[in-house]
Amino acid sequence: MQRRQFNQSLSASIALLVLATQQQAWALSLSDLTDKDASAGLKAALEKGALAAVGLLGKTDGFLGNPAVRIPLPGYLEDAASLLRKFGQGKRVDELVTSMNRAAEAAVPMGKDLLVGAVKSMSVTDAKKILTGGDNSVTQFFAEKTRTPLGEKFLPVVTQATEKVGLAAKYNQVAGKAAGLGLVKKEDANIQQYVTGKSLDGLYTIIGQEERKIRQDPVSAGSDILKKVFGALK
Repeated sequence: MQRRQFNQSLSASIALLVLATQQQAWALSLSDLTDKDASAGLKAALEKGALAAVGLLGKTDGFLGNPAVRIPLPGYLEDAASLLRKFGQGKRVDELVTSMNRAAEAAVPMGKDLLVGAVKSMSVTDAKKILTGGDNSVTQFFAEKTRTPLGEKFLPVVTQATEKVGLAAKYNQVAGKAAGLGLVKKEDANIQQYVTGKSLDGLYTIIGQEERKIRQDPVSAGSDILKKVFGALK
């Protein structure tokens, strides 16, 4: 009995020792990163994720063919679409949904320079903070730095694309009244603003996916600095 208790105690002590050693190794690997390495690694991850997201979304069916980011009709109008189809308006509804997503696909490539430019604004302190800030920290950084200027840049492109569909103007008219009754969010009451917001949401969603890939498998990212920095966080 005493021997069994001794063995259990010994096993527990070894497990705690291994865990402590792993934690110490992780801390040392992170502290051993120079400010230059941390900053360079994060900037590489940011740029790689942003460019990958733009490449995936800024092409035909980048939004329309991807269920994760496909832009639907907002709120109650999605439900009303089934009634419109019954009255022979299905084709026009489909045209509106397609134009919304095509507008997003056309707008996204225009954000490449702003996304890459945001990387240059990052300080060394920001870099280390983001590296230890969780899986979505890079995505949050991009949203904070670029959502407003990207929205301003996307809106004219989205407006031009959606105005080609007559149903867009009718949507704005109906949704504006619905917003006044509290049935539609204010930001969803204008089709151009709605699509612009959803375009940005989709862009940050894909950047987030690319970010997680880099964090989970820095070796496959194909960059020595990414391997060094994100490998140290594993």
